[in-house]
Amino acid sequence: MAAAADPAPDPTPAIRAALDRLAGDMPALGVAVSGGGDSVALMRIMAGWACGRRIMVATVDHGLRENSTDEARQVADMARSLGLPHETLTWQPDGMAGNLMANARDARLRLLSDWGRRNDLAAVALGHTADDRAETLMMRLARGSGIDGLAAMAEWRDAFGTRWLRPMLGAGRAELRDWLRAQDFAWIDDPSNDRDEFERVRIRKAIAAMDLDIAALSRAAAHIAEARDALSHYALLASEDAVARNGSLTLLRRPLSDAPVEIRRRLLVATCRWITGADYPPRRATVLHALDAVATGNRVTLDGTIIEPCGDRLRILREPAAALRAAPSTDGIWDNRWKIGGLRPGQHVAAVGFAPLPALNWRLSGLRRDEAAASPAIWQGDRLIAAPLLRPCPPFRSNPLRGPTEFRKLVMAH
Repeated sequence: MAAAADPAPDPTPAIRAALDRLAGDMPALGVAVSGGGDSVALMRIMAGWACGRRIMVATVDHGLRENSTDEARQVADMARSLGLPHETLTWQPDGMAGNLMANARDARLRLLSDWGRRNDLAAVALGHTADDRAETLMMRLARGSGIDGLAAMAEWRDAFGTRWLRPMLGAGRAELRDWLRAQDFAWIDDPSNDRDEFERVRIRKAIAAMDLDIAALSRAAAHIAEARDALSHYALLASEDAVARNGSLTLLRRPLSDAPVEIRRRLLVATCRWITGADYPPRRATVLHALDAVATGNRVTLDGTIIEPCGDRLRILREPAAALRAAPSTDGIWDNRWKIGGLRPGQHVAAVGFAPLPALNWRLSGLRRDEAAASPAIWQGDRLIAAPLLRPCPPFRSNPLRGPTEFRKLVMAH
């Protein structure tokens, strides 16, 4: 008589422990569910873990496959069977240029982020596994990525205004599917997972062909992440004297000049993202070029910012040309940098620009000329109404969207 097969290992204790660690104090969480085995497993595990927490489910319908709408409906049915509210978020890719998969990924995160904010969710959980972590490591190695790229797939990260959680990085894809089969839980197989035109599919097949150990690759990515965190702490110490004022930053030059190139690069990336609010860092080559310019005492532009040595300090401010390109705002949030209060109907926020500066007597504000030109102004049509940073003008109020706390978070960002 043949021996009975060993039961499928239960991945839920480790995933529950990760959820306790990452989200134990969060009263409401979202979970992104495509319908594939990984995200379905996460949804089912979170439903059992909730213990009074509010759990909500969202599916992004990218419209890239014929059956995507029907699959979203199937996920809605699964969620309802677990007593979880579900919403389908739709993306319209028409007219998008460039890398379709990258555009779809960013659109998915933006849609989920907006959904999370609308529903007061503290974070959104994603169904990435050890396999995803290993595949990402190999993809980034093939591209020659630096330590941040190789350390991708952290357990949590902040991006697009949302905290993203990955509580299943310790579990393998096959392990999760074995668990689903043992529980007689269904999931949806995505046919694009077998299409060789996608880089991740090619890497996945290469890993299988070389019989590489997924768990070992995932551990290697985790070890690189630990090294990245150490560098981030070093960078934070080197920038502890940073001063944030009126949407600009100043850093002491000596700690920067004494630090290794990688620390200086990380700080320049963090300052640029703090100034602009960009979701992604500037390209490595352009950052290194900027570092070379700064080292010789020259002023340089980088990703919509101006970086200029000023005595013993380095000043980083918004580039006026970039501020002038920013779309006018009628809701008070402008250039991803400022929140302006007191707007009346028919008024909008846009950059001051250079032309009005003489009449505003801008030097009295204490701002540099470029800072003044890039600062927010209230306009009615083509008529300048007020420039809050240059001259107090109630009832208008101006507040930067980011302060010193946000800068420290960006220095430590995953």
